[in-house]
Amino acid sequence: MERKEGGVRLRRSTSVLLLVVFLAMGVVEAQAGARDQARRIHDRLAGVPPSEAVLDQMELDILQNDAIRAAYRAMEDPSFYNVTLKNFAAPWTNREESAFVPLNDYIATVIGMIRDDVPFNGVLSEDILYVGASGLSGVPAYSMSSNAHYEALERGGFNLGSPSVLVATTQSAQTDLAFSGIAGVMTTRAAAEAFFVAGTNRAMLRFTLMSHMCRDLEQFFDTELPTDRIRQDVSRSPGGDSRVYLNNCIGCHTGMDPLAQAFAYHDYDEDAGRIRYTPSQVQSKYFNNEDTFPFGYVTPDDRWDNYWRSGRNAQLGWNGATPGSGHGAASMGMELSSSQAFAQCQVEKVFSTVCLRPPANADDRAQVNAMVGGFVSGDYRMKQVFAESAVYCKGD
Repeated sequence: MERKEGGVRLRRSTSVLLLVVFLAMGVVEAQAGARDQARRIHDRLAGVPPSEAVLDQMELDILQNDAIRAAYRAMEDPSFYNVTLKNFAAPWTNREESAFVPLNDYIATVIGMIRDDVPFNGVLSEDILYVGASGLSGVPAYSMSSNAHYEALERGGFNLGSPSVLVATTQSAQTDLAFSGIAGVMTTRAAAEAFFVAGTNRAMLRFTLMSHMCRDLEQFFDTELPTDRIRQDVSRSPGGDSRVYLNNCIGCHTGMDPLAQAFAYHDYDEDAGRIRYTPSQVQSKYFNNEDTFPFGYVTPDDRWDNYWRSGRNAQLGWNGATPGSGHGAASMGMELSSSQAFAQCQVEKVFSTVCLRPPANADDRAQVNAMVGGFVSGDYRMKQVFAESAVYCKGD
């Protein structure tokens, strides 16, 4: 009996030992998994490996079920601002949609807004600008007619994540633009040079829609709207065939022209290398090719109307709190950025940037929809969207 009991005691001791070993292995595996997840989160956001000290802190955050905090630690790395956010915003600033452009006032303002949790629905309307702090070595003063200030910031390798390097100011304080002519990033020098230059100012609307609502004009196509605001420069019989106008041209122009009228007082002076704003004076480009169809719409001022609130584009989720019409670029920018489509676009762009792929399945779409809801209810904080995307994709 004693042997038997001893055998029982032995088997019980062995079982307890094995249980302890298995539990220890589980702890080790959990720690290893948390460390790998922390490393992936950092890589997704900053694009560079974390230091051992940062990795230790992020690992602890994850083990304490606070992966979002770990993501915020990763976003303290200068590379998140100097590289990830710079490449994120750069394609919005040029017609080629290239990320390989120098830092400019548009990009810097987007970086600063995200860094400081400035509500991002003001990106197309607020009187805001980010510049390099005064006294930085080798950095000339901000200029309305040159990008040298921002190119020197980038060339000097300054940490754009530091509030002592990239500082918030206003366009009204740094430029001679009248307050009524200021409309967030749309009236930065970089945007003006790319989208107000020559042409008819329709480019500013088109590229703003592409960058901030994730839709080109063809996706707004609707031939059922009123044609009363289509300008004189649009032929009513292209190639002698009025059907082309009725079945194609009006599909974009019925909505585009009434919105692009918001920029009637804006232009880019190529000789001076700067934006121009002439309150109450419509730029001559709005009358280009006026003889193409003399009975077309003649632009009298900068009043805009959103015809896309009706018809098939009503599904974009226009905000009932905004009036759908107004004067000037800022109120029009607010109309665009108050839509559900704007919020959806920002979240999808962040998701694609961080996860290195667009939303691809039901789980991805559910995650994006949840982030859109949080983005809108959470005061349009882009940094939170970056953090949530990185945490979601940490297992990829």
